[in-house]
Amino acid sequence: MKHRILPSPDSKRYGIERRDFLRYLAAVSAIPHIPEIASAETALNQSPKFSSTPFTLGVASGDPEPDGVVIWTRLAPAPLESGGGMVPEAVETRWEVAEDEAFSKVVQSGTAPAMPQLGHSVHVEVEGLEPHRWYFYRFHAGEESSPVGRTRTAPRRDVLAEKLRFAFTSCQHYETGYYDGYRHMSEEDLDLVVHLGDYIYEYETGTRGPRKHIGKECESLDGYRIRYAQYRSDEHLQTAHRLFPWLVTWDDHEFDNNYADLVSEEEGISPEAFLARRMNAYQAYYEFMPLRRRSFPQGPNMQLYRNCGWGRLANFHVLDTRQYRTDQPNGDHQKPMNENTLNPNATILGAKQENWLSGQLLQSASTWNILAQQVMVAPLNRGEGKEDARYSMDQWPGYEASRRRLLHFLNDRSIPNPIVLTGDIHINWVNDLQLDFQDPKSPLVGTEFVGCSLSSSGDGGNVIPEYDRAYRQNDFVKWHNTNRGYVSCDVTPLSWTSHFRVTPFVSKPGSPIETKASFLVEEGIAGAERIAG
Repeated sequence: MKHRILPSPDSKRYGIERRDFLRYLAAVSAIPHIPEIASAETALNQSPKFSSTPFTLGVASGDPEPDGVVIWTRLAPAPLESGGGMVPEAVETRWEVAEDEAFSKVVQSGTAPAMPQLGHSVHVEVEGLEPHRWYFYRFHAGEESSPVGRTRTAPRRDVLAEKLRFAFTSCQHYETGYYDGYRHMSEEDLDLVVHLGDYIYEYETGTRGPRKHIGKECESLDGYRIRYAQYRSDEHLQTAHRLFPWLVTWDDHEFDNNYADLVSEEEGISPEAFLARRMNAYQAYYEFMPLRRRSFPQGPNMQLYRNCGWGRLANFHVLDTRQYRTDQPNGDHQKPMNENTLNPNATILGAKQENWLSGQLLQSASTWNILAQQVMVAPLNRGEGKEDARYSMDQWPGYEASRRRLLHFLNDRSIPNPIVLTGDIHINWVNDLQLDFQDPKSPLVGTEFVGCSLSSSGDGGNVIPEYDRAYRQNDFVKWHNTNRGYVSCDVTPLSWTSHFRVTPFVSKPGSPIETKASFLVEEGIAGAERIAG
């Protein structure tokens, strides 16, 4: 990745005056939440007619709280066409939440506008629900009704829940594999699904696997919308969204591979064009995810870092390691850890998010403190021994000052039971997080569970010499695996168990599921122990 000098405010060399572009971005960023300003003066079509069901992309829910949850849908009778097959007008949708699947006891209902400005997506923040229980929900538009979704609320903040069962995954490249992992995930008795990024891949269609992307590399809002619609058209992904509330964050492919804040991995990309594309990508992400209005995009900015508590049992600190980071030192790839990685001004979280995280961790009253984030925290030496030590500059070791601050904070402030959930790398890893990775006797601070990809990189299970070598020469690594799948977690006040579920193949549909290994972390004792597999 290259450093670029920003043009002067009056530069026109990219076809637009930068001063005008930044003025435009400032205006866009001031726009309030569009559905909230839809009033009686807004012309809502209350009796729309559709040539076919507009609920082709199903329903979803997310960001559960003790008294409510977000429910989501999008009207799109032709989801893979520009505009989703909708005319550019606001449409009234009706929604219901009930205690039972037959909707004999509706507890909340209302209407919400499906606005063309937001691709006719609908986000309803349902309130007034009972804590720690399941509900059912559905939408109506005209004479059409959506599938019935199932969701649940979180426990009260002062309650120590007996258990939490959730699954996490990431990296679901549509082209390189089928989503049988979600089929098996949907058969588990889960409370929540956590997605750690790379929900879509922005690449143009290629020859990477059994399925093909529609269109060129995503840059326009319409291009990103169609890409999300193509991914969401997968029946197994739809089912997982329909059955469980989700907690989501992004990585890089929701926008552009290996980007860092305002810096593209490609040379010659103007900041204006980069920010315009980022604005499109962020808006499309919001449109397709069950997110609260606190995450509503403001031009090319969108705050995803947030907290989701599960009573006093668990606290999810959801992070964004892409939007605020400084440029990767020494390029994107594997390099030695040198003075650039130790630069105290380099950051992977940004000062505001880092300070927010510190505050959240200090005031957390939960037994388990979960960092749901994207890239590996453990400093995995992928070179050949100490003499040729090399680390990924795109992961936390590329921002070693940030990494050390985090681990020292967890240790010095005695943060209870830190567990890091990681995606990105397409390989399972179980890592003990040491305060000083160069000292084998250094205290253990926490545990990192790295999920493999759901489908990215195609069929796994193969031997990768580089990763086998890394497993052998990094003492903090307890296990690694190259299969595809997801991780299912059982959490109680006394223990945490991670089950590594794998699908032996993704290049064709119908893969079975296997539990490759299970690891246990006991409350109050840092580090994971293998108990099965």
